[in-house]
Amino acid sequence: MGNVAQMKPFSGQLRENPPVKVVPIDRYRSRTLGTSDLFSLEERLAYLRQYGNHCMSFSTLQPGMHFFDIPGMGFIAYMQKWGNRLTLADPVCDVKDREVFFRELLKDGKHTTFVQISQDTAELLHDKFGYYATQFGIEINLDLEKWDLNGKKKQILRTSVNHAKKEGITIEEKCTSEGCRQLTSEWLKTRRVRNREIGFLIRPMEMEHEEGTRKFFAYLHGELIGFIFFDPIYSDNQITGYVPNISRFSNKFKPGIFYPLMIHAIEVFKQEGIPNLNLGLCPLVVDDRDLFCESGIQKKLNRLLYKHGNWIFSFKGLYFTKSRFGGTERKVFGAHRENLPTLPFLTMFRLSNLF
Repeated sequence: MGNVAQMKPFSGQLRENPPVKVVPIDRYRSRTLGTSDLFSLEERLAYLRQYGNHCMSFSTLQPGMHFFDIPGMGFIAYMQKWGNRLTLADPVCDVKDREVFFRELLKDGKHTTFVQISQDTAELLHDKFGYYATQFGIEINLDLEKWDLNGKKKQILRTSVNHAKKEGITIEEKCTSEGCRQLTSEWLKTRRVRNREIGFLIRPMEMEHEEGTRKFFAYLHGELIGFIFFDPIYSDNQITGYVPNISRFSNKFKPGIFYPLMIHAIEVFKQEGIPNLNLGLCPLVVDDRDLFCESGIQKKLNRLLYKHGNWIFSFKGLYFTKSRFGGTERKVFGAHRENLPTLPFLTMFRLSNLF
């Protein structure tokens, strides 16, 4: 048939008609390759296992998320509010398909902002679609094949682990979530946002789909005093790493249990041959040099918030805690239309339950 479709005359009584028009086959195809919320969960999981190598790929499965799906290619997750569409993480697709993916997504003309994306993705959105691509933080990745507890910087880790052993702390990996809700209620009372858990940027503690997650619990004399849930990071249908996405701690153990829990999990992952551990986002940790693709005013604001905004969120404390592990720092970006994306920022805060 070739690349055209021919309009055939009606097969009944013959009539004199003008010559048959030859219509390009593309006229019969959808103008957009993808659509929203098309895939089943199993179809979505197949793409996740193949291409879910971003530390937030698993978090895109959280309740309330929508998806722009392209059959044979993958999906990108988003939420909408106040006329703004905010996507989360890189598209779950092959790197070579990202430009096509963004071109199809943006065809509908909706105001779209891209949150917590890699530098390569951000620069693509700048080069091909005219977006500002501004650094909004860093992620820290540990190469578990080489990682160990040696070094001056890790003294705080060694001290914390030794103190936990001395106090009789026990750490176990379990599939259950028993006791987690009660500890979470107590933990929330110590947070700046006390009456609700953060969403969007952090997936909820309870998910419908939990395949591949790992849960480690710390006990003091039989009482639960902390836990960390790790989400899988995928590539080519293999788990290639984990990211600690949910953590809760009791203030009854004043020295803190985060480091001992993390070290225990790292040792387990190393024994299993897991190559990487991504420590997740450190927001607003940005460098002093502006890239050609960045919004200068937004980058300056990010620096000011990191320096003076710790009454809102412990930006410096989070970075200090994660930096003690060493590892490789990678820049994290947002891509935005405006030089100063005030409304998208407020939308992100609202979707994250920060107000």
